[in-house]
Amino acid sequence: MVKTLRLPNDWSEAHWMLDYRFGFIKRGLGGEIFGWLFEKNEHTILILSAAILFLLYVFIFRIAVQETFKRQNNVPRILFFLIFFLSQYIVFSAHLIGYFDHIVFLLTILIIYLIKRKKIFWASFMATISIFIHEISFFLMLPISCFAVLVTVLQNERFSFRNVFSMQVLKKLAVFLLLPFIATISVAVYQEINNEDQLSQIYNYLTQIPFIAEKPADSVAAAYTKSFTYYFSEERSHFIQRLLVSTCTIFYGIPILFSLWMIFKEFKLKQNIRVFLLLAIVAFIPLLLHAIAYDTYRIWSFPFMILFLGFWILSSALNTDKENMGKPTTIEIILFLISLFMVSIIPNHLFDDETERISIVVRLIMVIPILLILYVLKNSIFFVNKVK
Repeated sequence: MVKTLRLPNDWSEAHWMLDYRFGFIKRGLGGEIFGWLFEKNEHTILILSAAILFLLYVFIFRIAVQETFKRQNNVPRILFFLIFFLSQYIVFSAHLIGYFDHIVFLLTILIIYLIKRKKIFWASFMATISIFIHEISFFLMLPISCFAVLVTVLQNERFSFRNVFSMQVLKKLAVFLLLPFIATISVAVYQEINNEDQLSQIYNYLTQIPFIAEKPADSVAAAYTKSFTYYFSEERSHFIQRLLVSTCTIFYGIPILFSLWMIFKEFKLKQNIRVFLLLAIVAFIPLLLHAIAYDTYRIWSFPFMILFLGFWILSSALNTDKENMGKPTTIEIILFLISLFMVSIIPNHLFDDETERISIVVRLIMVIPILLILYVLKNSIFFVNKVK
């Protein structure tokens, strides 16, 4: 986080400056609410963006601490959270301060909390708000929230076709999805019908703001007004390359797969393989954004956060015994070391031609204490288990 944290860039500031002054637009709700509460300027945008990011980190850290101490001396949990906190998601969350992604994930945490408390209607209401703040919620928030509904309703029951499509589950999903689905369709249809009608208005408005440059103003105006079919026609030809043969496929893909394996092992999902397969699908759904967006590195960071939320959901709903998982296999240790190298040592491609502040040499030095702590922890865990 420290190596990429910065002030909000022009792109994020422009998002906060936009609202419904020119009529209904996608992503307009965040700026509209912001305008109700504060005077819109560079200073208040910085304060709000920092507060949102800080609050997101507080919730993430709290969940991680609670889940870690729920089953102490548990290797898969420790390795999972270590990879997550070093992952590209944490790097980009700090680098992209002010982006609406952070609000979407904050709302997703709230939505999952409400689902776990059986407050499905209020979860649906918050999901609808999330859609109007940023349509990316359809890929980030809705799938993992539906997963939370399924796991919460079924809990320790097996994920059979009969159980998933039972009337109880279908009713809960229908209540949850109705409002967000209507919101998503409304935004999509409106975007197609009013294609670029507001482009010049938004562009002229943004260029009059002293702290927003012309190029970001043009990009944001296009992002707010061009239709989804336009972006799909522009970006779809790059989808396979971004998904399967980019550098992210390796540098992000291996740590993501290792995290998935730690979840599989922690919750003994061999006994309920359908849950694991469903979570894997949900985790990779955000990668469909490659078909309509070109910020490849940011998109590849999303599965880390989805898996973090999936871990939280499973830990709350499934009753797993507290026996130790046993010593990690040699392959698991090798995969962990490779994943650790990829999330902590390999430089990330940042936005706006920026580079990370910490050199590779310093990062290598910083990894050594982590490995030493893990080695000591591993020995102490197995010593305690042997004594027991």
